[in-house]
Amino acid sequence: MFKIFKKNNDRQARLDTLDLHHIPEHIAIIMDGNGRWAKQRKMPRIKGHYQGMETIKTITRAASDLNVKYLTLYAFSTENWSRPQEEINYIMGLPVNFLNTFLPELIEKNVRVETIGFIDELPTKTIQAIEEAKLKTADNTGLTLIFAINYGGRAEIMHGIQNVIKNYKHASDSDIEQLTEKDFSKYLMTGAFPDPDLLIRTSGEQRISNFLIWQLSYSEFIFNEKMWPDFNDEDLKACIKTYQSRQRRFGGL
Repeated sequence: MFKIFKKNNDRQARLDTLDLHHIPEHIAIIMDGNGRWAKQRKMPRIKGHYQGMETIKTITRAASDLNVKYLTLYAFSTENWSRPQEEINYIMGLPVNFLNTFLPELIEKNVRVETIGFIDELPTKTIQAIEEAKLKTADNTGLTLIFAINYGGRAEIMHGIQNVIKNYKHASDSDIEQLTEKDFSKYLMTGAFPDPDLLIRTSGEQRISNFLIWQLSYSEFIFNEKMWPDFNDEDLKACIKTYQSRQRRFGGL
């Protein structure tokens, strides 16, 4: 009992040393493990998604309290449409449930809601809930909570290329040659946001799964063993503590 107590105290001491002046500006999270969490407990997969929604609330509160400026959550990928229809229907209802229950607190905490992805392809009720949240939080100046819904990194890049071609259709060769990486970034769905400083993926899987392919070029990656429904505010702080221990060189010395 004493050893367990001491271990918990040691962990808390490490978290208390978090450098509040070196908090990552933008954290992106691949929220993985909802289905496996439910399966381990002999529950239907949708129970895992529900619990995962509760974790979103916990992590949003924690990120806001730590003065993180941007939090991007991978909620539904362009590949997730291949899942069973019953599960898709439930997931599409989660934004409605989430925003109905959490929007007043988001407004109170000065959180602004944004999205990336092909939102117009979502069910009408889901779109309505998202647009209402965006409208009611548009003037908030605290944390920007970005949901990646019906999002895929390759599809985003292709969409950006298509827009570049349209805009440069009548441009000269010299104009096209002057197009920079910074210019192209503005054509992406994340054009209004900085690139993530830190990527966290839960459940122990170590891949980015078509998430923010362009934007993660120089992000720090942390792969956490916990399933997303079990991830909590202390886990977020521990990830940030690990981030603070690293030296980012961006290809230099």
